[in-house]
Amino acid sequence: MYPHERSLVKRLAGEPFALLGINSDRDREKLKEVLKKEEITWRSWWDGGSTHGPIATQWNVRGWPTVYVLDAKGVIRYKNVRGEAMDKAIDELMAEMKDGAT
Repeated sequence: MYPHERSLVKRLAGEPFALLGINSDRDREKLKEVLKKEEITWRSWWDGGSTHGPIATQWNVRGWPTVYVLDAKGVIRYKNVRGEAMDKAIDELMAEMKDGAT
């Protein structure tokens, strides 16, 4: 998913958009290498090296990857959208913000 995520960050630069990542990989040092290699420029948190880490537990994550798209008020509006469906969801929320509908 990294290439698509990179394209979103680039496309929406300067817009009121944030991409956040949570990672449950066991080896934190190896993860740091991957994030650098994959040019991950957005905020990404390590969830303690477990799929039962505090962030996954708090957000009730049961499968990986899990994608949540939140609106400007922090309400989960879409779950597990990917590719074009993710783009459409984000574009709809961005349009709502510009129209003042949120």
